[in-house]
Amino acid sequence: MTTTTRAQDAAHNTIPVSVITTCYGRNRHLYNLLSSLAQGSVKPSEVIIVNDDAEPERLAAYDLNIIKIATTTATEHGLTSSASFDIGRNRNLGAARATYEDMIFLDVDCIVAYDFIEGLYDKLQTYPDALLMGQPRYLTRPLTDDEGHQLQQGKLAVNFLDELSVFNPYRHNFTQHSSDKNNANIKKTQDYGAFWSLCFAIMRSQFERIGGFDTDYVGYGAEDTDFAFMARALNIDFYLTGDVIYHQQHSVYRPPLNHLDSIVINANRFYGKWQHWPMSGWLAEFTQLQLIDWQEAQTVPIAINRQPSEVEINVAYCPDAPYV
Repeated sequence: MTTTTRAQDAAHNTIPVSVITTCYGRNRHLYNLLSSLAQGSVKPSEVIIVNDDAEPERLAAYDLNIIKIATTTATEHGLTSSASFDIGRNRNLGAARATYEDMIFLDVDCIVAYDFIEGLYDKLQTYPDALLMGQPRYLTRPLTDDEGHQLQQGKLAVNFLDELSVFNPYRHNFTQHSSDKNNANIKKTQDYGAFWSLCFAIMRSQFERIGGFDTDYVGYGAEDTDFAFMARALNIDFYLTGDVIYHQQHSVYRPPLNHLDSIVINANRFYGKWQHWPMSGWLAEFTQLQLIDWQEAQTVPIAINRQPSEVEINVAYCPDAPYV
């Protein structure tokens, strides 16, 4: 493996784009994300973090214009009250606070490639009316403290994260299509179900046309597919791009039995809105476990037959899955 690094004191241009992220309880991931943003080929003019528990002294260590806003909501009396973590709602809060027309949304699990912000921003200038999504790669293990420090200092080997990550075999991979005659780094698609809010870019005007994320979805599941389907309904073009982020590994449940209730609630809401069942793979697995009765052709809401047992949940737990 090469030991070439990005020079810590390399000149960085700042570009007029707002980066928006949100998290709670994943500050280790957050600090790695901020390190990668600070060490990129260009820096965003602002990074908006919708977060209640990040440490101010840690945030001050990054050479970024960081704006932290709380995950609280106004009451009818003008006071504020804590709200449970709601990723769609928090993204809307971040967008409302953004200074710039160009917005890039990143899940806190992301580490951006050196040229990610620059590449996705440039494409948004070319396709200002479109919805653009980057290319995820998946780290096969968490970064160590030392590797996180090297990332923050700009001393991590250039190809280190490539060698530590894999593509999801079930998603489009630009590397496999690099011989295409057309631009191999961007692809227009009609598969709006492929949209994933992990890493995407959109102009404020289009975000507002869509209405932001539908906050009637609760907890986990379907809010990003709903966002994409609304874009499709409004004839907003959708492009996949080859601009890479590295997804930081964390434990998952396969299937996500820990989110059974919210997945069923959200699937029913989504079907009522679009007459299409989202998350069909998970619904099929829940059906196989007899947690629900569901089939693709049904038109009535899903009901939960029973909750998963502790044994079933433990069997589904994957502490080190690189992708979901």
